[in-house]
Amino acid sequence: MSAVLADAVLLLHLAFIAFVVAGAVLIFRWPRLALMHVPAMLWGAYAEFSGALCPLTPLENRLRALAGAGGYHGGFVEHYLIALIYPETLTREWQTLLGIIVVAVNAALYTVWGVRVSGRRRQ
Repeated sequence: MSAVLADAVLLLHLAFIAFVVAGAVLIFRWPRLALMHVPAMLWGAYAEFSGALCPLTPLENRLRALAGAGGYHGGFVEHYLIALIYPETLTREWQTLLGIIVVAVNAALYTVWGVRVSGRRRQ
């Protein structure tokens, strides 16, 4: 059961990362989602810039340890997603660059959204 929960945490982690990176796209359809996205994006940028550890990482590792797996082989989640979220080549420089990309993409999306909203109000 712990292995299944660890996989669920990994998938949640991936979803959170996707939300941080591209969640601003959703505000064009659901503007109130910005209330959740902005804090998530700020946390993601902070984690990248500071090197802070996301709380989901130790939770996943603990669940894997409880399952008796140091990282078992096979299965879609382990083979494809773990390397995507935790690449071996991730350095502080890459983390900083990723943080800059997250902030830039979201700033651009929020700017476009803000221009659209202000244009509607003027009409």
